[in-house]
Amino acid sequence: MTIEPSSNQKPGNSEYTIGQDNIRWLGLDVHNPVFIVSATLVVTFVAITIFFLDSAGAAFSDLRIWITTKFDWVFMISMNFFVLFGLFIAYSKLGRIRLGGTNAKPKYSYPAWLAMLFSAGVGIGLMFFGVLEPVTHSLNPPLGIDPNDVEAATSAGMSAAILHWGLHAWGVYAVVGLALAFFCFNRGLPLTMRSAFYPLFGKAVWGPFGHVVDITAVLATIFGLATSLGFGAEQLGGGLNYLFGIEVTPVSKVLIVASVIAIALVSVVAGLDKGVKRLSEINMGLAACLLLFVIIAGPTLLILKTFFTATVDYLYFLPKLSNWVGREDTAFYHAWSTFYWAWWVSWSPFVGMFIARVSYGRTAREFITWVLIIPTIIGIIWMSTFGGTAIDQLVNDGYRGVADAAPELALFKMLDGLPMTELVSMLGLVLIAIFFITSADSGSLVVDTITAGGKMDAPVRQRVFWCVLVGLVAIVLLLGGGMSSLQALAISVGLPFCIILLLMCASLYKGMRAEIS
Repeated sequence: MTIEPSSNQKPGNSEYTIGQDNIRWLGLDVHNPVFIVSATLVVTFVAITIFFLDSAGAAFSDLRIWITTKFDWVFMISMNFFVLFGLFIAYSKLGRIRLGGTNAKPKYSYPAWLAMLFSAGVGIGLMFFGVLEPVTHSLNPPLGIDPNDVEAATSAGMSAAILHWGLHAWGVYAVVGLALAFFCFNRGLPLTMRSAFYPLFGKAVWGPFGHVVDITAVLATIFGLATSLGFGAEQLGGGLNYLFGIEVTPVSKVLIVASVIAIALVSVVAGLDKGVKRLSEINMGLAACLLLFVIIAGPTLLILKTFFTATVDYLYFLPKLSNWVGREDTAFYHAWSTFYWAWWVSWSPFVGMFIARVSYGRTAREFITWVLIIPTIIGIIWMSTFGGTAIDQLVNDGYRGVADAAPELALFKMLDGLPMTELVSMLGLVLIAIFFITSADSGSLVVDTITAGGKMDAPVRQRVFWCVLVGLVAIVLLLGGGMSSLQALAISVGLPFCIILLLMCASLYKGMRAEIS
């Protein structure tokens, strides 16, 4: 994919040539010093974690608790702001700006576009948490609601699950993606995080400040991606054990990650259109089949009713769940909401840049609507279907399979209560694996773009390098403390990057205002 010229590109903003600071050596084309510093930091981290494997888990756990309890307000304020800022951009006169200029035409159809942004965004997470969270939060509801009040607890629990995967998650993706797409396609700047700060800092973005921004984005992407891959490995391992009796051990988890990364490498070599695009479309097709099966085979009328009631409840509880002042349920929003906000922030360079790459030709209003509103609606449908079915099994049938299961088995335990359990569970396993593969593939593509100075046609061997390195990070973190280690690293990088994104919003507004002046 090449950068198309914009018909209304402002002069003077493109004096930086894409790749001008790149080093070309042994067939590589990498940015100096972003690639070298980022790779060195990640490799050093992997080595140190392996060397101090026994003590790493405790250190990562302490780090997570410290950040989520001391800086919860930073994440809460920031995530609320990203949602409001995105809606403001979309439905003000700035929303008429077309990414790539007035004559730009979209490269991908709506279905293909939605499939790619959704698969790269939260697909693998919804497979893990789509059943788990509604049930967990209904049994242990937020906001101090009495769990014995089943109706109130269920309403609040479902709303909390949707909160974590709805507007707030997609709000930060939308803002980052819009900023990167605007400055790349409308201003001709490199597709890297530093470009989004040009209106605020000018040529300084090509110096040390820009290096720090891009390096932080690379680290955030790698650790955020490793967290998602960790959840995928846990669920795949649990599913293989549940269906085929394959023992879940550290070695088996390593083999799962290694196998998925190996398959992802094939997609990496195939490229964006032949690799990620095709896998994403397969993903969406299989996910739609699984969704329709549960709607038809499950409590159909209840699921349909749950969709409407869950939407209303979500909007009702949204102000309370988005606030941190005077909350009684500090354990809930520290363990769940604050972790999610940090995870989404650390995940945002990856998802935002990937969405930007495939969104040429869309207006800002169209972009925000399809990246913020449509996926939130899909998330509500998914939670209402899978979570609603599991809650119905618990409340009306007395089936505690999901409630008493290990987190990674929640989906499979819910499917146990439906017909054709083994066949549908196998479909679920395949779907998890493909989401796993597309995340690794698109993630390595994004990291490679940043570390290649914004070049979108860098040598394939560089994407291979990052794909393998992401897999290694996921493996060592799983070995060095499990999921708590993965979550701690995502949170630790998410904190400073949250401040960077707030500055980016100011820069985006300034740049877009200049576009229509």
